Amino acid sequence: MSPVNPFDDAATARVVVDDSGTLREWNEGARLLLGHLADEVVGSPAADLLDGRHDGPPPTENGRWHGTLALRHRDGHTVSVWVLAHHRTAADGAPGSWLAVAPPAPAAAPQDDPLIRAALTQSPCAVMVFDDRLLLRGVNDAMARLLGLPRDRLHGLRATDINSRPQNMELERLLRRVLATGRRQDLRSHLRAEGEERAHAWVALMAPLTDADGLVRGVCVSAHDFTEQHLARERLQLVNEASVRVGSTLDVNRTAEELADVCVPALADFVSVDLLDPRDNGGEPDTVVEPPVGLRRTAHRTHLPDHSAGSAHSSTCPPAAAETGRLDFYPAGSPQAECLLSGRAIVAAEAHGDLERWMGWDPARLRQVREHGVHSVMSVPLQARGTTLGVAVFIRFRRLHPFTHDDVLLAEEVSARAAVCIDNARRYSREREATLTLQRSLLPRWLPPTAAVQAASRYLPAARSGVGGDWFDVIPLSGMRVAMVVGDVVGHGIAASATMGRLRTAVRTLADIDLTPEELLTHLDDLVVRLSEESGDDRAGEVGATCLYAVYDPVSRHCAMARAGHPAPVLVPPDGPARQVELPSGPPLGVGGLPFESAELELREGSVLALYTDGLVESRDRDPDAGLALLCEALAAPGDSLDAACDRVLHSLLPAGSAGDDVALLLARTRGLPTGQVATWDIPADPSLVAPVRKQVLDQLAVWGLTDASFTVELVVSELVTNAIRYGSPPIRLRLIHDATTLICEVSDSSHTAPHLRRARTWDEGGRGLLLVAQLTQRWGSRHTTEGKTIWAELGLVEEE
Repeated sequence: MSPVNPFDDAATARVVVDDSGTLREWNEGARLLLGHLADEVVGSPAADLLDGRHDGPPPTENGRWHGTLALRHRDGHTVSVWVLAHHRTAADGAPGSWLAVAPPAPAAAPQDDPLIRAALTQSPCAVMVFDDRLLLRGVNDAMARLLGLPRDRLHGLRATDINSRPQNMELERLLRRVLATGRRQDLRSHLRAEGEERAHAWVALMAPLTDADGLVRGVCVSAHDFTEQHLARERLQLVNEASVRVGSTLDVNRTAEELADVCVPALADFVSVDLLDPRDNGGEPDTVVEPPVGLRRTAHRTHLPDHSAGSAHSSTCPPAAAETGRLDFYPAGSPQAECLLSGRAIVAAEAHGDLERWMGWDPARLRQVREHGVHSVMSVPLQARGTTLGVAVFIRFRRLHPFTHDDVLLAEEVSARAAVCIDNARRYSREREATLTLQRSLLPRWLPPTAAVQAASRYLPAARSGVGGDWFDVIPLSGMRVAMVVGDVVGHGIAASATMGRLRTAVRTLADIDLTPEELLTHLDDLVVRLSEESGDDRAGEVGATCLYAVYDPVSRHCAMARAGHPAPVLVPPDGPARQVELPSGPPLGVGGLPFESAELELREGSVLALYTDGLVESRDRDPDAGLALLCEALAAPGDSLDAACDRVLHSLLPAGSAGDDVALLLARTRGLPTGQVATWDIPADPSLVAPVRKQVLDQLAVWGLTDASFTVELVVSELVTNAIRYGSPPIRLRLIHDATTLICEVSDSSHTAPHLRRARTWDEGGRGLLLVAQLTQRWGSRHTTEGKTIWAELGLVEEE
């Protein structure tokens, strides 16, 4: 096996000359050739050994030279020597040096060497053969042409003597491994051989050469140009990468950016993606494209050059002709317009003489093309499902070669895949926008002010999975009470938003007849079951929802609530820690046939009740219990404003500002109605006592300073109390409640018969009482209780200036 240090080999003369021309190394082969000892010449100028004559071509751009030199022998005569020299760059940034080698004359003709005969017989391509000392024993004509050196001058050289490129060093290392193990090795590299204009992909196959006894006597190296296979593999890899990376989100801008990222620098040095603007009325781009074509810049990417490469354009790169988001119009004759009109890719290259013709429509762009060395432009239409979406422009200014036919096919394949993803994102964005518009139109635009609670809310649509059907509401009820509801429809999209709107309307309708929370959820469950049945037998059971319904009475300060598969609310007392309310968990809406249970708790004035959907506390990377703990911590933080509390909750639980599922949050701070604003009378079932009751009501109005409403209130009280005595059942109770803007009159009895408004005929003696009440009040109604029913009427009070 050959020594590790090639300078130990005495067969080949090797010397090293630094960039200043001083001899630095001198091996035994050089001494045998010229007779000088190393101590005599190392450190002296190399030019002292020359007699001024040389024969050979100028050095190549790779820093290699070969030719015949006339050298002075130690004894004074001149020796004509063929020398191969190549420049070596120091790895640590130190000055470089030149390695010069003079191989010995071949000891035997190639046809007489059995190793050479075996190699040349067995290999149909460029071949070279190394012996067990890693010295070249011979090459065939194909390999000599590939190396760019005379065939008869290579005998005795090592791989690193031919060139100091890293590929040659790696080749010698693998050759040594073949000699040691007897196993085949291969080396793949991408380099430009001598005399080639562009780099090719090469594979060097190394196989051991053995004698009759099986001992390794040398290594046969055959070089194969597999550029076409390499390019095909790169194209396939780019297509595969595009299928993985492009379309990772349903966002049009991000998808366009991913297309540009994939193609730079693998296919082009600059890529821009310009999309047609959708029509205002339908959201679809125009089916017929006519110049001038309006295109909006959606994304662009530039391959920034390597400043250390020494390229002529290393300090500049082609700037984007349009800013992202800018709308430009391209006339007929421009590459963008022509590729959209023809529906095929357009390639313009300086080498073909048509670049200036295609870019001549815009002198400013043509000037940029010239300044930055752009030599090839390719425009590819983006089309999907019969719709033209825009155009992708590919530009080369660093690569030396224009786009080929295979590049066009590759760009069309990648662009077609990206166009489908852009179309999917566009359709999703349009549907999401429509769904979000529908969702927000069905949610309350503002929360009504009530005497019972102060409320604030937030709604945050899902960022990735699409808009869902979360909703919230605050519903004023009779008797100063208020209902609060939060719900979540299963699924996403327009269907979920439409279902949400139907359920919210149903809740408001059911709340208007003053059902208890568990009764309201039962009726709502029946509605969801019917909606599921109406959706079709093949999709039965797709409609589902969860809901939490609570009713708060500011007079008694009691809150009754029930839930249907929904997270329990969080209560923050005025002076205590936040905690989740213990509330029986009912089945989700749509299951059908199962009962709901309600719970009632007393809320002190100033308590905050938080109602929310599961998207607030649940996520893929967080346990629901951890989310609940964060919610309690955020609600417990001091603060006076409920709006600030809503923002704090969202910031704590959703720091990125987006959620994987819809989020609805409703915060309500309870208020209590002072006892001085409520007056109650128990009335015996005696019609003769109606007059004294009216007197007591007028006295109470005087105490409250509401004498302006005395006439109306007296008529309403007289009618409601008389009806209760005549048609109801004892006990009978009258209650007046008022705040700054409203006066409520309630009459309760133990009868469950509901009153009905009717129009009396001319000759009827009665039947006009409730009609009179309806005309004199803002609204009136009745609600059933466990003890009977309550008839109520509301009067608006004029605020004094």
